[in-house]
Amino acid sequence: MGRPSHLVEFEHMVLGRHQMNMTAHREAGAMERSTYILLSRIQIEGPMSIGQLSEAFQLDASTLNRQTAQAVRAGLLERIADPEGGMARKFRLTGRGNRKLAEQRETQVGHLDRVFEDWPAGEVEAFADYLRRFNASIERLTGNPWPRS
Repeated sequence: MGRPSHLVEFEHMVLGRHQMNMTAHREAGAMERSTYILLSRIQIEGPMSIGQLSEAFQLDASTLNRQTAQAVRAGLLERIADPEGGMARKFRLTGRGNRKLAEQRETQVGHLDRVFEDWPAGEVEAFADYLRRFNASIERLTGNPWPRS
């Protein structure tokens, strides 16, 4: 296969396929993957404007306008005045948004618990450390770190 990165590329591709497959077989009422990621980022960072979200996700503002509008309609986000006194309005999670995000996260963790049921805890922790390191390397190269709580 060549360099070890070829092995990683292949497994990364397969992992992406599994993620898409899990998304296609979501439980009724589960939120879209993009909404889950959006809410997770706002939960970690606190209220964010469209401009901040656009920079954080490196997405066009129109894309984020659609995503946030959908989340507002679903009662997961609300628009508020900037708590720091800025001009741009910001989005924060509603009580419902926090509950739905916690439920979705628990579902995701439950799926992972089933995947890891025959793994020793130390190997799961090592895997998480490698994923964190992998993500941190990507974030370093892109200059776009994901905040960790």
